[in-house]
Amino acid sequence: MKYLHLIWAELFRRKTRTILTLVSILAAFLLFGMLNGVRESFDQAGQSAQGAKRLQTGSRLSFIDTLPLSLNDRIARTDGVTAVTYANWFGGAYQDARNQIFSFAVAPNYLDLYPEIEVDPAQRQAFAQTRTGILVGEGLMKRFGWKVGQKIPLLSTIFPNRDGSKNWSFDIVGVMKPKDKAAGGWYDQMLLMHWKYFDESSPYNRGSVGWYVSGVGDVNQADRVAKAIDALSANSDHETKTQTEAAATASWMKQMADIGLIVGSIMGAVFFTLLLLTGNTMAQAVRERIPELAVLKTLGFSNGSVLALVLAESVLLVLIGGVLGLGLAALLGPVLSAGSGGVINMPPVGARSWAMGLGLMLAIGLLVGALPALRAMRLNIVDALTGR
Repeated sequence: MKYLHLIWAELFRRKTRTILTLVSILAAFLLFGMLNGVRESFDQAGQSAQGAKRLQTGSRLSFIDTLPLSLNDRIARTDGVTAVTYANWFGGAYQDARNQIFSFAVAPNYLDLYPEIEVDPAQRQAFAQTRTGILVGEGLMKRFGWKVGQKIPLLSTIFPNRDGSKNWSFDIVGVMKPKDKAAGGWYDQMLLMHWKYFDESSPYNRGSVGWYVSGVGDVNQADRVAKAIDALSANSDHETKTQTEAAATASWMKQMADIGLIVGSIMGAVFFTLLLLTGNTMAQAVRERIPELAVLKTLGFSNGSVLALVLAESVLLVLIGGVLGLGLAALLGPVLSAGSGGVINMPPVGARSWAMGLGLMLAIGLLVGALPALRAMRLNIVDALTGR
């Protein structure tokens, strides 16, 4: 802290260059904060207290392959299973194929296994009694301005109905609300329809099920129960793979895209570019100040002190830009979530992200400042003052 005023003065010696470098660092750490939030959001999918009590059973070959309905009763009789339900992916979109909706055709008891979803009892009764009825997430209702009692058209990107058209019509009979608002980005955007209506109306489903969801009485027995369920269809033409809800969700997402790899690749490219940019800035700054650094040595500054001053300047440069970038990400996350109507659910920039970010700032600052600092430390006073 003794030499902070000196470090600060040297840092802003060339204000335009420093500000442009800070903007680049800010942009890099803003991107880091937002993308890390996206990665954490995908990592947390299915990880809940209730999710730990559920197993998902799908095709061992691919998540797009279906399973026979006959497995339902056999899974229900498996030791350790308390309840079982099933669902199919509908692939719905509203008005435009780009307006994709998390839409599922589900069994009558589907919500029994998801106590974290709230539905008004009267609306749930209406859903049970309405063949074309659907339950819609609260966020989805707000997103499209829908109301209970409204009839809406949906386009299925996968399944045609019996007349050969992919246009379907449904009646909104109820609204789903997540008990835990942190889970709103998922349950808040779902749409549930009757599996029986879907199966009878599509000539391509023919009594098949996309996946089963089983409740387990003891989470410590989940692995044993999963193996017992998979043993039911071993060596058949519909072998299954049963996993915890979190593992199944992660596996499903990885089959579409490896979010961790994508985020890591983007950030690797960004930070590599940042290293080159910041390293060039520091190298120029030290090169311009060679006579001044020689004067500092003449006044009694040791080689170690000169090394520390340059390193401190480098670290301070990255810290200022990085903290501003992460701070901006923390502010923009909730704004982005609110502006998307819940479609994008950005988790807050928490302590883990800040710790990782600060560690990166320190490492980058030391790395880009190392060579200029070593050059400053090894300066020969006479040569530097004479311009050699």
